[in-house]
Amino acid sequence: MVSEPLLSHDRIVAPGASPDRWLPFLHGVFGAGRNWGSIARRLVRARPEWGALLVDLRLHGGSRSAAPPHTIGAAAADVQRLVETLGITVPAILGHSFGGKVALEYARAHGAQIEQVWVIDSTPAAGPPGGSAWRMLEALRRVPATFPTREAAVRAIEAEGFETGVAQWVSTNLEPADGGYRWRLDLDGIEALLRDFFRTDLWSVLEDPPGGAQIHVVKATESSVLSEDACARIEEIGRRTGRVHLHRLAGGHWLNADNPDGVLDLLVRSL
Repeated sequence: MVSEPLLSHDRIVAPGASPDRWLPFLHGVFGAGRNWGSIARRLVRARPEWGALLVDLRLHGGSRSAAPPHTIGAAAADVQRLVETLGITVPAILGHSFGGKVALEYARAHGAQIEQVWVIDSTPAAGPPGGSAWRMLEALRRVPATFPTREAAVRAIEAEGFETGVAQWVSTNLEPADGGYRWRLDLDGIEALLRDFFRTDLWSVLEDPPGGAQIHVVKATESSVLSEDACARIEEIGRRTGRVHLHRLAGGHWLNADNPDGVLDLLVRSL
């Protein structure tokens, strides 16, 4: 039996530091570990006892060889296999959007090792497919598969109703081909990941945090990913357990770009 390839990743440490605690950063759909590179570099400078592990989840970035099934559980198992192979200690894990649910599943499966879970503008709830990632998937199925220039791809995504910054960000998923560019995305595989994201309910991880874990849920105030009903439920769980915390940060869904100082401050104070 052929083993799955390890996830592509980068290790970030402060100059001269030899950290004994590592924080994996798990990105959202259509992203990559490097999306969190700036925050990671600032974090390890402020807290040099920590190292940052920037992970490309399956079918993203440099991790494009994963075999199905493409599920939240498989994505979490990929991360665990990477951690075990690197031989590092991971007392905390952070996930944004799709990566937030992967982080919760990782904690559920490996809770004895986890002290903190950071869920950045992601919901533990199941629900029908929707939201910006689902709209982007639909847009990528409509636009051409190849483009003469990156700018042409950006214009095509803008024409689908996305802002320029988002269109430029998703264009990082292009690769050179035949004098132009093509998407390097497995859209069927990503759809499978998204469908599993929407059908997976992980409220149980918040209701009964594994081991002694503290769970920090960060809501972006200008995002609708976490409804007010969900926020109220998180706060009620926090009052009951003392181990689940809701933080509200100004900004949209991509808090790593909209409010990096706020995210960094939370991590530096709480890790």
